[in-house]
Amino acid sequence: MAITQRLKTNLSIAAIIVASVAAGMVLTADFGWLAGSSAQEITEEGTIPTVALPSFADLAERVMPAVVSITSTEIIEPGQRGRGVDPFDFFFGPRGPQRFPDEQQILPSGGSGFIISPDGYVITNNHVVERASKIEVHYGQGEKTAEAKVVGRDPATDIALLKIDVREALPTVRFGDSDRVRVGDWAIAIGNPLQFENTLTVGVISAKGRALGMSETTRSFENFIQTDAAINRGNSGGPLLNLRGEVVGINTAISGIGQNIGFAVPVNVAKKIYPQLRDQGRVVRGYLGIYIEEVDQRYMEAFDLPGTDGVLVQSVTPDGPADQGGIQRGDVVLRVDDVMIRRSRDLIDYVSDQPPGSRIRVELIRDGEPRTVTVTAGERPADEGLPTVETDDPADSSRSKIGISIQDLTQNTRRMYGIAEDVQGVVIAHVRPVSPAGEAGLLEGDVIVEINGRRVNTAAEVQRIVERAQSGTYLRLYITRTFRSGRPQSSYVPVRVP
Repeated sequence: MAITQRLKTNLSIAAIIVASVAAGMVLTADFGWLAGSSAQEITEEGTIPTVALPSFADLAERVMPAVVSITSTEIIEPGQRGRGVDPFDFFFGPRGPQRFPDEQQILPSGGSGFIISPDGYVITNNHVVERASKIEVHYGQGEKTAEAKVVGRDPATDIALLKIDVREALPTVRFGDSDRVRVGDWAIAIGNPLQFENTLTVGVISAKGRALGMSETTRSFENFIQTDAAINRGNSGGPLLNLRGEVVGINTAISGIGQNIGFAVPVNVAKKIYPQLRDQGRVVRGYLGIYIEEVDQRYMEAFDLPGTDGVLVQSVTPDGPADQGGIQRGDVVLRVDDVMIRRSRDLIDYVSDQPPGSRIRVELIRDGEPRTVTVTAGERPADEGLPTVETDDPADSSRSKIGISIQDLTQNTRRMYGIAEDVQGVVIAHVRPVSPAGEAGLLEGDVIVEINGRRVNTAAEVQRIVERAQSGTYLRLYITRTFRSGRPQSSYVPVRVP
């Protein structure tokens, strides 16, 4: 009996030990479940398979030899200022005060680039080299240096083509297709951030089609790929790659107030303009001479349009191709030749691709009626790269229920707001921030030229039209705004009547 009890006890202890060992094996043994990093993916069938995350080591080994570091040197003459705080300068910080302001000064800066041909053609950003007196390309993973010459520049897309003379065949990158890039795809950035050469960072494609409004020069052609792959000062001009190691973008800009919000020029833009940069040194584009804006719900209601397809002509350059072809401000362009226009990018891309002298058929809506005009494209000109004022007592100004105070244009108001003599209308002296006018983006100093197609010359006219407007409708204001550069710009601003 005692032996039987002792046997049962020993068997129980043995069973516990065996169970513990088995549990330990389940917790610590590698049955293939822990082989490499993994992530879960939910399929349409509802199952959750395990997907191994890729290694980027082979890609880095293959592509890094074709990524270069670029140093550019700008010579600042006495009495001249350097580039100062440049929104594109991602390499060195601004310089301190100079000890000898009457002597020439050297301003170093730089970025990244990548080799696209074995004989030494290199793509980078225009802003990396545009002011440089001397450019050096460090290649062979930083072991070799060659002086480079600028073959061609395109400020509008911020792309430049360089050439270095070498005896050996150089490693190159492969071009991908940026149109096929999808939000959520892997994104790999390689470059020289903060002078740390051959740095690789990984993230995803965060968004496409971003327009940042970085400058007047680039504004019309901004169509950036956004990524959270870390891009820092010095990455400018370097490649943004897909998982196959193909270039899908050219790293160009970062958000100064965010973290890991970077932007790249789509590589298809570079592929399109590369032959012109190589053969002509610049890009020649078709040009209509209009300022446009996409039709949204406000414009649709304000202009009584059937939908939001098309682009609104905000202003027309006097004596430009569009003006000579019969296009007017307020027209809504729906189609050019056989291309439907649904957003601004459609029109800009199509017209830019047409050689100067091409005849373009433009279908549009004017005052609710369809029209067709023919415009001969011109050559896009090179782009040239509100003060605090005293106002009268607001109580003496004409007040409006849409949130603006207005005044007649006088010599005094023209002088205070920098308004040219040929601009006619009524000046906005104050905009309440919390008001329909404030929400619409009207600013102090804007000149109201017309309302709902009717020209206005006095504050009393504006006041009368606004007060008679039906609640809930849109007032179609045509305004002229004068920038600090002294260059006026006109556009439509729909303001909803409360």
